[in-house]
Amino acid sequence: MQFDLVCDGYCFLEAPRTQGENLWFTDLLLGGVYRRKPDGHVDVFMPENKHVGGLAINRDGRMICGGAGGLKWLDPDSGQWDWLLDTIDGVKLAGTNDFLPDGRGGLWFGTLSRAEYGQPPTTTELYNIDCAGRTTLAAEGLSFANGVGLSPDGKRLYHVESLRGIFVHDVNDDGTLGPRMLFSDRQDGDGCAVDMDGGLWVAGCMSGEIARYNPDGTLDRTVKFPHAQIASVAFGGPDWRDMYVVTAGNTGIDEMMAGRMPKREAGIFHARSEVPGVSVPMTDFALPSR
Repeated sequence: MQFDLVCDGYCFLEAPRTQGENLWFTDLLLGGVYRRKPDGHVDVFMPENKHVGGLAINRDGRMICGGAGGLKWLDPDSGQWDWLLDTIDGVKLAGTNDFLPDGRGGLWFGTLSRAEYGQPPTTTELYNIDCAGRTTLAAEGLSFANGVGLSPDGKRLYHVESLRGIFVHDVNDDGTLGPRMLFSDRQDGDGCAVDMDGGLWVAGCMSGEIARYNPDGTLDRTVKFPHAQIASVAFGGPDWRDMYVVTAGNTGIDEMMAGRMPKREAGIFHARSEVPGVSVPMTDFALPSR
């Protein structure tokens, strides 16, 4: 698999997602949500919003965005945005990180720590929010809730818990999760994606590689990159064979944790995969009328 650099000059990229011929992504530290068109032109939305670690496409064409404070919706046509979720059970959210549509109109999402960067982290959680806005706690006491993936048949949910490992849950018929089980003890996992053969692709945020795991948890292969810190991986495109890998450059994580702005060396890599990825469904939140 041959990856080519398609754009760079960012600080800490996250949340690659395709919509038609457009590629969406975010920069945690520069802020903003970005839409890259086929001609290379990049539109910027919500530039003041930091740590947007997740993006999803809602059925009405609006975007669902994570970040500081919770979940927001963005209308790309007008640039308008507002809150989708900023409290759970009356408690203000510090923020949301990586997430994935659940195939039922809602999302599986991880929360952000309440600690500031450079301070010892507190624990995080994994939640589900359904299309009616109801939230359900799926896992708590996590070190750092990160990438979420669903198996091709939708019966297994993978969840990357950075610093501890990669875990898997059985998905019950009603959409709830069974007990979590250790899938891999890899501790530098970040974003993830699943292919149609059931392989789990995981970004190595401290190893400069992406790794593919077989459904039984054994390591299948790794792909090295010229950047030391890989943040996320996603499939997309009309046939779901376009593979995008986004990075934090060489020092993005270290500089972020120290409260400093890293060099603008993060980029996006693209390859064509022989095996298509599992298609990412849309969310179906009933948002305010345009």
